[in-house]
Amino acid sequence: MNTLLVAWLEARRAPLERFLGSLFDDAWPTEFGVMSRYPLLSGGKRMRPMWVFAAHEAIREDPALHDGLIHAAAALELIHSYSLVHDDLPCMDDDAERRGRPTVHVAFGEGPAVLVGDALLTEAFALAMRAPGLSAEQRVAIGSELAEASGYRGMIGGQAADIGLAGPVEDRKSLERLHRGKTGALIRAGCRIGGIVAGATEKDLQALSQYGESVGLAFQLADDVLDAEEDAGQEGPPSFVKLMGLEGCRAEASRLHKAALAALSEKGTSADPLRQLAAYTVEREI
Repeated sequence: MNTLLVAWLEARRAPLERFLGSLFDDAWPTEFGVMSRYPLLSGGKRMRPMWVFAAHEAIREDPALHDGLIHAAAALELIHSYSLVHDDLPCMDDDAERRGRPTVHVAFGEGPAVLVGDALLTEAFALAMRAPGLSAEQRVAIGSELAEASGYRGMIGGQAADIGLAGPVEDRKSLERLHRGKTGALIRAGCRIGGIVAGATEKDLQALSQYGESVGLAFQLADDVLDAEEDAGQEGPPSFVKLMGLEGCRAEASRLHKAALAALSEKGTSADPLRQLAAYTVEREI
């Protein structure tokens, strides 16, 4: 990751972390607030909110919209966090550790973990609906993007396919469909949400969608390359590496990178953070 991108990420991550740390402080019972903050404060790169910030800057960076932008970015992170809490449950992936700490169900029990995930999901929409400085139309549009990306046509649909409800995932088309939902939908939504906060035109939103769709799939290709050794063998999960090979994955990620950049061809230097995020998405596996 280049130094310019590192500095850009840190400058935006710090206020987001402070905001996330302030959530659920009025929870009842009080202990439930502690539980709900636990997955939010367990580290992570916060990449999905970074696409919200970068897309906003690409269209029109407005310091007056900072608080509304933070609310929108945090809403996306809450949805991502809820999905991880539920994904870790014994009835799903049954993971005991995430980011070096016990998962929520290990730390607090299965029942509380289900409720923490529920709280994160519902609070995401509350954040979007009370985002300061935004019009009612913008708030509704952000809520709609969150619902579309996280629901049965997006992330949940991808998760449903991932646990086998669509049958065996044995070809590239079905695997792409799975990951465009499970992983790509939130990335695409982050790009569009950043644009909505900035007052993007429909043409702008189409460009951000094209960028987000390309980067979202490239993100998963890079993950599969990184996890190739761990996921090897017949018992491992379906992956692009198994279907396309390492070189095939790298070639497809490169093609998607070019497609993402092409979607930004009419944007000037204000879109450089989006370009740098696209490069990082692909190059982290090399």
